[in-house]
Amino acid sequence: MRREERQGVAVYRFETLPAGVDALVSTRLGGVSPPPYDSLNIGPRVGDDPANVLANRERLLAAFGSELGRSVWCRQVHGDRVAVVAEADAGRGAREEETVVAEADAMVTATPGLALCVKVADCVPVLLFDPERGVLGLAHAGWGGTVARICSRTVATMSERFGSDPAAVRAAIGPSIGPAGYEVGAEVIARAEAAYGERAGDLLTPAAEGKALLDLWSANRIDLEQAGVPAARIETAAIASDQRLEEFFSHRREGAATGRFAAIARLVA
Repeated sequence: MRREERQGVAVYRFETLPAGVDALVSTRLGGVSPPPYDSLNIGPRVGDDPANVLANRERLLAAFGSELGRSVWCRQVHGDRVAVVAEADAGRGAREEETVVAEADAMVTATPGLALCVKVADCVPVLLFDPERGVLGLAHAGWGGTVARICSRTVATMSERFGSDPAAVRAAIGPSIGPAGYEVGAEVIARAEAAYGERAGDLLTPAAEGKALLDLWSANRIDLEQAGVPAARIETAAIASDQRLEEFFSHRREGAATGRFAAIARLVA
């Protein structure tokens, strides 16, 4: 990914996405929130002043040529539901939580200019773009979404609703907790093994006391490949949020009193 800064707001952009999509991953830099949410926290319900969250969202969208009223946000529940959104959904969840797209961990759209937004602080943001059909997907993949195969569910929704060919889809896996920093217990190990079968060994590394390190990057890449997305069309940022606290929030490292950064993507002409 390449780093970019506008109006004091620092973000990262993927290197391999073709024309037709504008996508970024925000950092914690360039906002108004005080510690421990310093400073570009875009997540509500984490203890930050809602006025700060709103100001940060407006600042982030404006700095990169969009506006908050053209964004759509979902209430992420670590599941496998994919919501299809369109022009009528513009602004949902942007300013009031009551209007958010309920209980969805991915969104898909074919509406140009509509900015899909997911909130993360170690979970994996995954972008999906079909340049042939002009279809965009954005998923939030924590361990729950990863074992629920949220990425392949998103690809399937793009195919079913808009006729996307998985072989034409471009994907990008954003910054999140790295493979060396995500230790999980027996329940998560069992669910990962059930979800990924013979490929589970590619994403689980045994650790002490019956635990394991879970590689969310590899898991979601495998999920995408098994959904039909060519390996050569998948970019992995390989930026570990838990090792880059100067730029990213990390729930695992900082605990509940931390903010959220965002992945934001929109179709452009």
